[in-house]
Amino acid sequence: MTKELTRKCVATGETKPLENLLRFVKTPDNRLIPDFNKKIEGRGLYISNSKALLKKALEKNLFIKSLHLFLKIPEDFEGQVEQLLYHKGLDWINLARKAGALVTGFEKVKTNILHNKVAFLIQATNAAQDSRQKMSAVAKNLETLSTYSSQDLDTAIGKENTVYIAVLKSDIAKLVYQNIKRYQTFLTD
Repeated sequence: MTKELTRKCVATGETKPLENLLRFVKTPDNRLIPDFNKKIEGRGLYISNSKALLKKALEKNLFIKSLHLFLKIPEDFEGQVEQLLYHKGLDWINLARKAGALVTGFEKVKTNILHNKVAFLIQATNAAQDSRQKMSAVAKNLETLSTYSSQDLDTAIGKENTVYIAVLKSDIAKLVYQNIKRYQTFLTD
């Protein structure tokens, strides 16, 4: 049995699985930088995936107190972290497009759902109510993520008027889901 890796959240003091935390690293020149891919060498500091807890940690200097030394933290660090998570989700949607692991358009999405080929659904935040009702009738048992506007989705996949994206069952689906969900959780927790 594999042991689940955990770390302590700087803001709450709770020990949580790594997948529920955001990692930051102190660089040799004492800057605090995000390391969401967990690849940068250096002392890792972790915080629960929450905008409110990141704000608390920054306001109360919890990163600095945790290390017992001064850190250079940009003034709009919270906004920078949010933008990184926002773009990371969209980048994974684009990668799924390049891999042929998604379909767009109401009818194509509906057909793939009916053929049980869809892992989850992405719905634009500005989808019309009647369209939402029609899609939810078809996608009863599918999780639907509604985090990005149709303009965001258009930019990510290079199309126009994107309201629904079906992410097909594939190896990349889990990574797309994790990155969109991480951004969504950051905004809501």
